[in-house]
Amino acid sequence: MEVKEGLEGVVACKTAISRVDIVDGKAILEYRGYNIHDLAKHSTYEETAYLLLFGELPKKKELKAFEEELKDLRELPAQIIGLLTHLPPFTHPMVVLRTAISYLGSMDKEKHFMDYEHSIQKAKSLIAKIPTIIAYFHRIRTGQNLIHPNPDLNHAENFLYMLKGEVPDKIESRALDVDLILHADHELNASTFAARIAASTLADMYACVVAATGTLMGPLHGGAAQKVIEMLREIAVPWRAEEYVLKKLERKERIMGFGHRVYKNVMDPRTIELRNLAKKLAKMKDSKWFEIAEEVAKAVYRHKGLLPNVDFYSACVYACLGIPDDLFIPIFAMGRIAGWTAHIIEQYVNNRLIRPRALYVGESGKKYVPLRERG
Repeated sequence: MEVKEGLEGVVACKTAISRVDIVDGKAILEYRGYNIHDLAKHSTYEETAYLLLFGELPKKKELKAFEEELKDLRELPAQIIGLLTHLPPFTHPMVVLRTAISYLGSMDKEKHFMDYEHSIQKAKSLIAKIPTIIAYFHRIRTGQNLIHPNPDLNHAENFLYMLKGEVPDKIESRALDVDLILHADHELNASTFAARIAASTLADMYACVVAATGTLMGPLHGGAAQKVIEMLREIAVPWRAEEYVLKKLERKERIMGFGHRVYKNVMDPRTIELRNLAKKLAKMKDSKWFEIAEEVAKAVYRHKGLLPNVDFYSACVYACLGIPDDLFIPIFAMGRIAGWTAHIIEQYVNNRLIRPRALYVGESGKKYVPLRERG
């Protein structure tokens, strides 16, 4: 029995949702056949979410209807708001998010309906409500009044408005919009795989998303973005980056935001777009984080040969947008929910229980000794 540690290189399922590939030394990321660079340049998160869920770009009327439906689904039930007020303010927002999603599932009388129509409706509701959960909890924990959803604002604008209490400028809202597009899906990453494993057991969609959120929180997955900004704050000034990296490497410690299971020797296409976003925001907002990040990236590549991944520059983008550090992972989830739900639906449609094997390496044939004879 051949063992592939970490399932590296193992193809576990077929999908028509996103493609991750290396062609002629260049990384390719496509959603439903559309190149991520084109989507980042021309699309919106709502349009991208529609694409992931339905398989095709929407016509004008279809997109308008989808946008309006998401707006209508943004507000939270009173019970969820009550939950947010009772959770300790020191609770990590990702723990809050997965708890609230589970609570939403308990309120859905049709949560066990897994047909296509019910699943699409649940997906729309989760896409619409997750930004509200994140923004509401942040305002509750900081003692501020809730800012209710504004139907005149798009998905990204509305989130920043609910979070900070003022309508963002077009540069800020577009930066977050593109960030959400870039995080919307990425083939069979750890959290998506967790969602599909849960779906393969025919668990309800909320349970599948809770599995995904729990997986995303790990520092080797979505949690890396928060670790990156903590690293940049520790370095504090660009000229300390080289020394910091060398000391980390001497101690054989991991430098967060570098390396990828698929993009080993090529630049992650999302990183290219996020670096451009971070650079643009640095010129208009605060250049400090981008300048430090650039020096860290140079030092890591020079001494270790590793390239930055999606988490590295997303930390700069969020910092420039004034987003608290511990909200970085929930915002990752806010973008990825479109991909998670698309994968869950795809799993339901053509399901087979995901149940791999393990190679046993422990002892065998041991004789049982009764308790009285063990001393």
